[in-house]
Amino acid sequence: MTKSDLINAVAKGAKVNKKVAGEVMDATFETLARAIKKEKRFLVPGFGTFTVRSRKARKGRNPQTGADIMIKASRTVGFKPAPDLKKGL
Repeated sequence: MTKSDLINAVAKGAKVNKKVAGEVMDATFETLARAIKKEKRFLVPGFGTFTVRSRKARKGRNPQTGADIMIKASRTVGFKPAPDLKKGL
């Protein structure tokens, strides 16, 4: 599903035009991103939990040359689905 598919589905389900649905979706994702950055966690009951996860530095390999490289430590966002969502998959 693409962003435009999601906007179309939200517009149809909420019976609003696509412009309003797009603005609501943009505001939702901006708020979600700010919450994850600030609180390191965002919980949506019945859907799942977004959390900040840390990755350690590690060795990698350049796929073009085959040379060993060091990949520095980083942070990323992880998602753990709620049990109800996981059962339905």
